[in-house]
Parts: sequence; structure tokens; C-alpha cells
Amino acid sequence: MAPSTQLTYEDVKQAGERIAGRVRPATVAPAAGLPTGGLWYALEFMQHTGSFKARGAYNFLAAHRESGTLPEAGVTIASGGNAGLACAWAARGQGVRATVFLPRTAPTVKVARLRSYGAQVQLVGEQYADALAACQDFAARTGALASHAYDHPLIAAGAGTVVEEVLARVPGLDTIVVSVGGGGLFAGVATAARQHGLRTVAVEPEHCRAFGAALVKGEPVDVTVDSVAADALGARRVTPLALAAAGAGHTEAVLVTDAEIVKARQLLWDEGRLAVEHAAATALAAIASGRYAPSDGEKVAVVLCGANTDPTDLVLPA
Repeated sequence: MAPSTQLTYEDVKQAGERIAGRVRPATVAPAAGLPTGGLWYALEFMQHTGSFKARGAYNFLAAHRESGTLPEAGVTIASGGNAGLACAWAARGQGVRATVFLPRTAPTVKVARLRSYGAQVQLVGEQYADALAACQDFAARTGALASHAYDHPLIAAGAGTVVEEVLARVPGLDTIVVSVGGGGLFAGVATAARQHGLRTVAVEPEHCRAFGAALVKGEPVDVTVDSVAADALGARRVTPLALAAAGAGHTEAVLVTDAEIVKARQLLWDEGRLAVEHAAATALAAIASGRYAPSDGEKVAVVLCGANTDPTDLVLPA
């Protein structure tokens, strides 16, 4: 089952049909603690496995099940943590083995949860690219089905299903804001958003800017990664699907600092007792810092993408 190099709205619709009843429908809540009106949070950290990636992982395996291409060797994936969790969860649901490769820098909370899903965990290297190389070698040697944290149309299409669900809960939405690492969430969201005439705001840490660099060069390029959110947003290279989606729709790209990410994460805890990972706070940081300023009357949804984090560094009020 060879992956397509294109992502269409029809792909997102088919993904929605595959995952219906298998994932948790998006929960949407009005934002608090910010002067901006018309701001909503899409609470995807409440999704199975603690992040939006359950959508793409289930779509990926269900599509392969439909086509009869799930091998006995199971599925394998390289991940900073969240995609591995989603893959292991989806594999357990499909009754297949999952082998997950992570960098040694992956948070221990993610490693422990992976093992709780029955996955075989391999810790390799210091960055995602190291884990990816080991995963590719494993797939070649064993015949395991190679999934990907973000660079596959089935993964991206599954992520894009969140748009329809948010729209159903926030009629008249104008803009959807997402964090960007490798670009799977952005590609899916931007593809679905374009169908409905929505703007997509893509937010990256200033030192994890694979998407921004690709926009400048006109093609995916390797970048260095160094951010408090690098465990989830630390891809060296963005998927071509994201670049294509950016060119086809109304997209704005925003960079935020680590300090702004940390502040936004603390804001979510202070104002809503929402304990999310830094990657989720990255999207909000664009608005909280003023780097993206919604216009008067603009309805904005911020996707809070994951909560697989250690909450002990959140500051309790004195």
C-alpha cells in the first residue's frame, strides 16, 4: 500500500469514517485568562493516549487492515513519544505487535505509558532522526509495517478529522491554530480547513522551525532542533504534505520563543488547571504573546494537541 504524495479533503473524509466511534470526539471549551474574545480551545490532549495522534494512528492501521497489508511482524514507528503511544494503542486495538523507537531523551512518562500498551520499546540516539534510522533498519530486516510520526497521508488525514468536529461545536469559526513539528497535524488540518474557507495558523518554536525553513526554501530542508518543546516538535525536516497544504490554502506561519511557550503552558494551568505538554502550549503562545493577533470578531480555535508531560514543573500559586 504505497503512500500518495498528495492529501485531499476526500482523504480526510475517509479517515473520519474509519475512526468514527474509535476515537474521542473533540471537546471544545472557551478560553480563559486572555483578553482576546472569541477564543476556543480544542482539547485534543483528552484524546486516547493523550494526544491528537490517536486519530492518524488508527486511520493508518485501519486502512492497512482494509487492504490486507498488515504483516505478521506487526507495525513499527519512530517517535518522540506521542506518535509511538498512538501507534501502540491502535496496534493493540487491531491485535498486532508494535515496536517503537524513541530517542533516549524521550520523557520517562511516555516510555512508561508505551510499555503499558504492550509495545516493545527501543531507545536509540539523542534525536528523533536517530530513532527513525533505527526504525527503518528494523522494518527492512523484519518486514514490519513502517508507520511514521507525521510523514504519511493516512496519518495526516486522520489528524485533519479534528477540524470537522471543532466546526460542529463552534459555528462561524474563522481560524484554527496548530503547533507544527513534522507537519502531519498541520497538513491534515490545513487541508480540511481550506475546504471550509478557514485560515490555518502554524506555530513553531523559533529553534525548531522545519516548516518555516521549508517555506523559505520552497522545499523541505534539514534544520537543527533546540527547544523546550523538542520532544514533540523536534523534527529536523517537515513532511512535503505540509508544504503542499501551505501552498494550497490560507496559512500564516508564526515563530515563538521558549519563554513564551513556557508562559503559555503556565497560563493554561493557572487559568484552567490544564496540564499540557510544551508542544500544546506552543500553539497558544502565538496568541498569548501577541505574535498572532486575531482581528475584532475573529473566531479562533487553538488545538491543544497533547498532555503527555511531567506536571511537576508547573508552578502552584503561593
